[in-house]
Amino acid sequence: MKKILITGATGFAGSFLVEELLTNNDNKIYGTYISDQSLANVPPENDNLKFLKLNLLDYKDVSKNISEISPDLIFHLAALTSPKDSFDNPSETFVNNVSAEINLLDGVRKNNLPNTKILIVSSGEIYGIVSSENLPINEETPFNPTSPYAVSKIAQDYLGLQYFLSYKMNIVRVRPFNHIGPRQAPNFVVSTFAKKIAEIEKGINQQVIKVGNLESKRDFTDVRDMVSAYILAIEKGKPGEVYNLGTGNSIKISDILNKLIKISGTHIKIETDPTLLRPSDIPDLVCDSSKFKALTNWEPKINIDKTLEDTLEYWRSIV
Repeated sequence: MKKILITGATGFAGSFLVEELLTNNDNKIYGTYISDQSLANVPPENDNLKFLKLNLLDYKDVSKNISEISPDLIFHLAALTSPKDSFDNPSETFVNNVSAEINLLDGVRKNNLPNTKILIVSSGEIYGIVSSENLPINEETPFNPTSPYAVSKIAQDYLGLQYFLSYKMNIVRVRPFNHIGPRQAPNFVVSTFAKKIAEIEKGINQQVIKVGNLESKRDFTDVRDMVSAYILAIEKGKPGEVYNLGTGNSIKISDILNKLIKISGTHIKIETDPTLLRPSDIPDLVCDSSKFKALTNWEPKINIDKTLEDTLEYWRSIV
């Protein structure tokens, strides 16, 4: 039986990763979490699934759990993940994301587990502002981070590389571009829109959505396709390598909002709110994932309209 540790297992991507890995009865999954409320996202514990309430900033506790589990695979998903929120709490974002990963990697190293394969999840946000001639973005594109969150993910990415180079640890890195779908927190743009539309449909709010910059373009992948990529990356990825993950197509935020409103069929007014604008924003992010696709034959299967329908249905079910 393969022992798998997932940090942030009850979060957005983590919960879908748990579900996907549970389809194989040969997997014994250990998932870390912080908030009891987040357990609503995941199946109940069973013989193949155990949850650990673990603060990754507590090195002794992290090391103890790694020693007891002795995992074959580790998916490191836990992080503070909102670029927008990182402007309000830059120190917290950076310290949390970097310290948690150091504790995890040192826990594996000091427990002498050289065969444990680790997936470090960075972010397409690290590329930041990219000139149009450098689109789509491959793994060699220079970094121009535009948020404290992006800087923290560069640090996470390069810590993974450093531990591979220094200690020959079995580490693969991925840089997922925007992934969306049900269960995503409402401080992300697509989830924000879907929640507000669901509230308008139920008469909770007036028929107005206040927005920031709608002209930015992003490469959106369904979260269920993204976790399939994570599994392929840890299975087939080469230690020390890094892989961009995305669809290869970008879409305007305004088009996303219009699609959601069309699915709803509700008359909604859109108003710009200057307080929702970031100090800096990226005009376009589009992923070149050809390196990863050549290695694994991964292709996203769920189209954007299906993702948006499922996201709106999710919010309809809970508002």
